[in-house]
Amino acid sequence: MEIRVPEVSIGSCGLNMPVIGMGTASYPPADAETIKSAVLEAIKAGYRHFDTAFVYGSEQPLGEAIAEALNIGLIKSRDELFITSKLWCSFADQDLVIPAIKMSLENLQLDYLDLYLIHWPLKFSKEVSRVPIPKEDVFPLDVKSVWSAMEECQHLGLTKAIGVSNFSSKRLEEILSFAKIPPAVDQVEMNPLWQQRELKEFCKAKGIHVTAHSPLGSKGTIWGNSRILDCDVLKEIAEARGKTTAQISLRWVYEQGASVITKSFNKERMKENLEILDWSLSMEELNKISCLPQRKVP
Repeated sequence: MEIRVPEVSIGSCGLNMPVIGMGTASYPPADAETIKSAVLEAIKAGYRHFDTAFVYGSEQPLGEAIAEALNIGLIKSRDELFITSKLWCSFADQDLVIPAIKMSLENLQLDYLDLYLIHWPLKFSKEVSRVPIPKEDVFPLDVKSVWSAMEECQHLGLTKAIGVSNFSSKRLEEILSFAKIPPAVDQVEMNPLWQQRELKEFCKAKGIHVTAHSPLGSKGTIWGNSRILDCDVLKEIAEARGKTTAQISLRWVYEQGASVITKSFNKERMKENLEILDWSLSMEELNKISCLPQRKVP
């Protein structure tokens, strides 16, 4: 049975965004057919918000899945979906922003995005092709000129809303000092072991919506770990509630007022990740989670 996901209003334009989205980043990268069939399964399960980025290599298969979903009648119109993509650091230059969003739209076979984010507050030289990125290829972001081009993307109707990803309060403050259109969203890593308390309060005060990526800590990637799923406190709460540890973490994020990007290409886990809406954590459980040791940010 399809689950209906509630929506939250973002940005000054009052755009409605489903509070649970499906992420399409995977490491090592999944093949196009795997991504396409996972997106179709996700639409059947009730997902309407899909998160991609140029650097994930998932824009094209996501676009193919959307075209097929329309073709077979899973959805009646593209307007039923909320699609987020991101400006990669190699294109973080005023003159490259509009060509970059147009390239993403072409990959996705779409006329517009719902949300376009600056992926990181950095600029890379155009030839970056390896990880970790060599220091000589990393430059400071000229955020004022890049943000001006992001605003132009919205004015041109290429995206309905604009925002940022992995930006600190200090960097948001900088954008807010000159932005004609303030960021609608800051998408950051947020989970019970990295609770982002200061950023959360800052964004709330400034009317910027927080979206949580890596709510389970990105297990299975070179940058993530399994600390969330191995956390004894979360495991105990999950056992007592008859839930999975992942569901406890996702529910916690949701109760912080953030939307959440989950990522699983497994049909059963996709459904489990949506089953966090009709129950809540007790005050005692929330207190236990708020006392968890927090990840140290370098």
